[in-house]
Amino acid sequence: MSSSTPAPYVLILIDLAVEAGVARHDLLQGSSLAGADLSAIGARVSDDDFRTLVENTLRLTGDPALGLRLGRRLNLSAHAVLGQAFMTCRNLEEVIQLFEHYYPVLAPELTLEFSRTEDRLLICSPNSEAYLPISFGLECITAAIRNTLTGLLGDTQFPLRFEFPYPAPAHAAVYTEVLGDDVYFDCEAAVWSFPLELLDTPLPSSNPALRQLYEAECARLLADLSDSAAIGEQTRSLLRKLEGQYPKMPQVATMLNMSPRTYRRRLTEEGVSFQALLDEVRAEHATRHLRERRLPIASIAYQLGFNDPSNFRRAYRRWTGVTPGAVRNKGDEAQP
Repeated sequence: MSSSTPAPYVLILIDLAVEAGVARHDLLQGSSLAGADLSAIGARVSDDDFRTLVENTLRLTGDPALGLRLGRRLNLSAHAVLGQAFMTCRNLEEVIQLFEHYYPVLAPELTLEFSRTEDRLLICSPNSEAYLPISFGLECITAAIRNTLTGLLGDTQFPLRFEFPYPAPAHAAVYTEVLGDDVYFDCEAAVWSFPLELLDTPLPSSNPALRQLYEAECARLLADLSDSAAIGEQTRSLLRKLEGQYPKMPQVATMLNMSPRTYRRRLTEEGVSFQALLDEVRAEHATRHLRERRLPIASIAYQLGFNDPSNFRRAYRRWTGVTPGAVRNKGDEAQP
């Protein structure tokens, strides 16, 4: 996936900094945007430039809650075509489906995991520190989720729960102001959730005919971004979508429109191997199932391509350094 950020996010960040009294010249220092005409920067900005602007803004404003303030301004319009697609959905279930499939057009380096318990839908961010300071990145994402749902549903009291994998910061009161009261710190991972029953909530702006048009544009944009991605990242993305199937290396090469020899050479140039990528993705899938606790370990082993659960246990320990039982037991201990 091409490492870039939607331009509206960057422009809104610049507006926030200028409102706080930061000179635009100082804000843009160290980025390729210095001296550029911001009205003509294009649809996307490199993540390197976005990171530089975030670091400059944090330093020049001294505002520890900057991520929350930025996320609160990321409305449906800021999400461009994906935001428009959200508005055409019939209900919240369709919004989540679109978000799960197309969120990389908003944050290419971010990985999100979607799962369900008996009564809640959960979205987990296992690598939220990917390219921004972790607290800023999570603040921005969570506030944007809250703001987007408010815009879609017209409901400022929508019951979202936010969990953060770090201690409560000095500005924790701003979290409550922006996100509501259901906020928790010192958690195992960054997780956002709400009751499953709310997936049936209808959207007042539903337009199925327009949705097809907007979704087609989202698919085109995602394909354009993916075409410029590293082969290793394209492989990860493909394997994640093919959970339970896990094609062999020659099949993956064919899916990516290259010969097995060329595919292997490209991976070698990137310093990765197909087997390492496959094991990484299978470990991700196994960990999610173990934490959800809905499937017995034998069934998880079978889904990952192991006929013998003992072979799966050994492989999982080799991949992660812990046993499947330890992960499942930890999840049990976390239950109320």
